[in-house]
Amino acid sequence: MARLSTVHLRLLPVAAAIVLVTPGSVAGRNDGPWGTATAEPGVNTAAAEGCPIESPDGLDLYIASNRAGGTANPDPNDIWVFHRDTIDGSWGPAENIGAPVNSTSADYCPTPLRGKSLLFVSNRPGGCGGGDIYLGRRNPSSGWSVANLGCAADGSGPNFPGGEFGPSLVETEQGTFLFFSSDGYTPGGPQDIYMSRRLADGSFGPATAVAELNTAASDFMPNVRKDGLEIVFNSNRAGGFGGQDVYTSERSSTADPWSAPVNVGAGVNTAGNETRSSLSWDGRRLHFGRDGDIFVSTR
Repeated sequence: MARLSTVHLRLLPVAAAIVLVTPGSVAGRNDGPWGTATAEPGVNTAAAEGCPIESPDGLDLYIASNRAGGTANPDPNDIWVFHRDTIDGSWGPAENIGAPVNSTSADYCPTPLRGKSLLFVSNRPGGCGGGDIYLGRRNPSSGWSVANLGCAADGSGPNFPGGEFGPSLVETEQGTFLFFSSDGYTPGGPQDIYMSRRLADGSFGPATAVAELNTAASDFMPNVRKDGLEIVFNSNRAGGFGGQDVYTSERSSTADPWSAPVNVGAGVNTAGNETRSSLSWDGRRLHFGRDGDIFVSTR
């Protein structure tokens, strides 16, 4: 897999509803620091792996990889999934999601949702420019269908002419929001974190930058905890351990701005590149990529 900092993707408007759960309060929750990360057992190969994220129930792990057996030869990136029977169980063999989610173009940044749906990024032809965010839906009888979330340039959706990364959907009392990163209208420039509100018809409106999370450096691949009160993302801002590091920010309620981002520390970050960090739904596990392998930390 090409290193994820150089890959780009794209998507169309979607009207159907996405099944979510209303976040519960986590007032008084006392999460400790992240422990020392370890390579995810049974997941990494000699190929490049990245973009790890658990399904809402924690029993599936989705990744992007250019390992053998993909939809193209050589494959620029496909989405794969591993299954386990229990949260503490071992991951089974990798399964390729298949077409039409995967294509002969680069497909990555999967984000599984409740209701047999999957957000992902692809640079397949016909999008808005760079890599776009798509929504895949799985029908038990007919299989997957995919749709581009629409283009910012014509007002039909959140995808910019630049490349998008790390879609993350969260339902709050203020509405349902899609967080992601993009280089916006300046393809090839620094990535910033954006937020788009889901509209009444199921489509997504124009995206706005989340100012309190962004710097002049690249801030990208956000993932929001299911209650909307914690976000993790990757940044190469000054003051880190080198390359791209994982940062976190919190807020007291979903109506409040995010706190000043904090580097999650040496248990996770190294002089290498830590990318596409994601939180499990219970907030106890942090998955991320590091220089072509997948790691996990717990707290």
